Parts: sequence; structure tokens; C-alpha cells
Amino acid sequence: MRDHGLFAAGGCGFLGVMLTISGSASPRSRFCDGVSRRDFLRIGSLGLGGLSLPGLLQAEQLAGLRNSRKAVIMIYMAGVPPHQDLYELKMDAPSEVRGEFRPIPTNVPGIEICELLPRMAEIMDKLVPIRSLYGAPNGSHDSFMCYTGKVGSTLDTNGQPPGGWPSIGAVMSKLMGPVSENIPPFVGLAPRAGHPPYGSAGKPGYLGFSHGPFRPTGPGKEELVLKAINAGRLDERQGLLRSFDQFRREADRTGMMEGLDEFHQQAFGMLTSSELANALNLENEDPKVRERYGKGDARNVGDGAPRNLEHFLLARRLVEAGARCVTLNFGRWDFHSQNFSGMRSHAPLFDQGLSALVEDLHERGMADDVSVVAWGEFGRTPMINKDAGRDHWPRVGCGLLACGGLKTGQAIGATDRLGGEITDRPVHFGEVFATLYHQLGIDAGQVTLEDLSGRPHYLVDGHRPMPELI
Repeated sequence: MRDHGLFAAGGCGFLGVMLTISGSASPRSRFCDGVSRRDFLRIGSLGLGGLSLPGLLQAEQLAGLRNSRKAVIMIYMAGVPPHQDLYELKMDAPSEVRGEFRPIPTNVPGIEICELLPRMAEIMDKLVPIRSLYGAPNGSHDSFMCYTGKVGSTLDTNGQPPGGWPSIGAVMSKLMGPVSENIPPFVGLAPRAGHPPYGSAGKPGYLGFSHGPFRPTGPGKEELVLKAINAGRLDERQGLLRSFDQFRREADRTGMMEGLDEFHQQAFGMLTSSELANALNLENEDPKVRERYGKGDARNVGDGAPRNLEHFLLARRLVEAGARCVTLNFGRWDFHSQNFSGMRSHAPLFDQGLSALVEDLHERGMADDVSVVAWGEFGRTPMINKDAGRDHWPRVGCGLLACGGLKTGQAIGATDRLGGEITDRPVHFGEVFATLYHQLGIDAGQVTLEDLSGRPHYLVDGHRPMPELI
């Protein structure tokens, strides 16, 4: 596979012709062919040998990423929660807008949230509600912008580069690599769902199969057990797969088959190691910690995702074991009817799982390294409809950030009296992604990755990290 121009500064042999320049630098500051770092930077600044200064700085930056333990846990709230019933209740609005819930104070003066979220209210100093999120292209249900930060759709690839936009988990897998060869860098805790975007864990896009999500709770769950296969038969199957893959790659003209060998090598490594199995085994967890998280409900809600609180705990265990990005899908918040009973069945469980995760990360000393984000793809209508529900409202939605070394204990953005229009600090999905990448040590405004045609793309579209948070 190509390295898309990302190489470790100081390595030998990545230029076709290396110039040797004499200088007075000490031996410790020289590369392996005798070139000093200062002279090497000077060469790069002239663009000699095909290496530019930005490219060198990018390479130096990315070289250090692979040694970090920074990670992201992303909770996709499938079906979209009602923003005005979570983090910004409109008590001065008419009854047909206001709804049934009341705000409660939090441990941060001036910030109030829904009464269904008492545990989160107690740790608001560790959270950041975003009340002015925008960027959905329309009111169609799709997890695409939540996983990529791009405007577009999982189901409609028009306007996307060859192969499609990669999700943040795939980008992290590509740029940061695995911490351990036995723990996949990108894990998706999403089962199959009746509406496919509700069951998406995030796609690899043009980065290819080897950077896609490993899904231990999805279709491949049974494959984690070797059953009666011995080592000899496992080797035979591995060789057979390589033969099939070679044939498929030769027949494939899109480039999407690139990386299958690496993908299967990772899969076989995980099958023959206990490291991943131990991370997924909740029986190894302290019973008091398991009780704090709770179990929730492992059944899918309609065509959506489950309200499985054990997935929050699995996410923590996986990043602790070395996963770079873990995504999980929670519930089905598409309350076109009976919005308030739907909220009562979803919000308290979300409150328990999210607060347990954030507290656990802080107590384990992981809070500075693991960023947490929870959101849906748009918002809900200010007006309550005839079925006591709220419909789709792409103009504004909400999100929640925590940990990751962010400046927490603040609420960002605001909407008008009816909760329908942004009045203060619009926040685009891309800004949140730029912030997450920044906290990982990745400059999304400088780093590029190539699509299947070889064209480079920035990780986000012109958005910068949020200054309030970093």
C-alpha cells in the first residue's frame, strides 16, 4: 500500500536521490546519511527532491502520533435527539413548543439541563454541551456527518471522491496505526439495524478495507471463536484467503481491494491472541464498575440501535487496551410521535452510561488522552406536532463533548426563544472534527490523505479547532 506521502522524518531511503551537505551540526543532530536536521529543513524549504517543508513537518508530526495513546470514543445517537429537551430547555416558549420537562441546575453555575439527566448535571464541570450544532445538508437520517464531519450522505456518494470520505476511525487507523497488533485501531460497537445508517460504525472510504472498523458486536461476532480449527488448518485458510484476494484484486479496477492482505493479517492475529478477547470480556471487570455503568437494553429499538450501557464500558476497556477509536450507536431517538415518553425511555439510560464513562476515564487517569463526543445528525422541530412528537429540523442540533484535555465546564452556543434558529456561536460538525484531531496531535488544516485517484484531501473542509476548547 502507498503511504500517501506520510513518512517518518529522519528515515533513510524515502527520497530517490539524497543530497549530502557538509555542516557543523553535532553527530546527534544528523540523519543516517550525515545530513543535519537544519540542512535537511533547508533542502525541504526549497522543494528539492520532491520534499516540501510542510511535508517534512507533517511527517515529523505524524511520526510521534504512533507512540501516543490518545483516542476518541464517539456515541452516535441514532435517529437524532431533541435538542430543546436535552441541553437548552425553552421555559419561556409557548406550551406547544416548551414541552413537558423542566431544567435542573448543574454543578456549573448558569448551566441547566433536562431533569432526566441528573448524573450529568453532577459532573457538568467535566462536560461541554453544544447547543448550536449545524451542518446537516437536509433532514434525511444519516450518520455520515457524525463520523466524517463532511457534508454528504452515506447512501449518496455524489460529490465524494473515489472510494468515499473516510470516517474519523479510519483516518486515525491510517495516521496513527495500531498500539498493539492484536487490538484493532478502529472498533465499531454497532449491530445490524433496520435502517442501515443507524447501524453504521463509520466507513473506511478511500482508505480501504484495512482501515475499516472491526465490529465484535456485529456480523463477525461469532468469528472471534476458533472453535475446532487447529493451527495447521488456520494456516491453510490464511493461504486460501490470500489466493482469493489476489484474484479479486486483479479483477478489481476501483482500488478498493487494496489492503485486504493487511486486513486478513490483522484478523488472524486477533484470532490467535487473547488480548482482544480479554478486552471484550466484561467478566474481567470490577463488579462495582459494571454496576455503575449498568446493562441497559441490548435489543435494538425498532430499526435503530440498542440502548446497551455495556457498550460504554466496552468502549473504555477497548481504548484502555489500545484501540484508537471506538464508535457506539445508542437508541433510536426519532420521536415523530410520543416524544416525551421516548425521552423518558432513552435519556435516563444515556445519562447513566455517559456519566459513568466520563467519571471512569477521569478516575483512571485517561481523561486527558481520550476524547468523548455524543451527537446526532440534526435537531428536532420547535413545534410539537399533533402526535406529541417533534419532526426533523436540520437548521440546528446539539452535541456533547467531554475529556480529551478540552476546557470543559462550559456550554457553547444558543438558539432563539423557540429553539429553532441559532443566535450565538454556530458550531459546524467540521469544527468539532478539527478540534478532535487537534487534541490527537493532528493538524487537520495541514495533513492530507490521497483518494483512490491519487488526489490529496484535507481532513476537514476549511474548519479550525474551536478556540473555546483548546
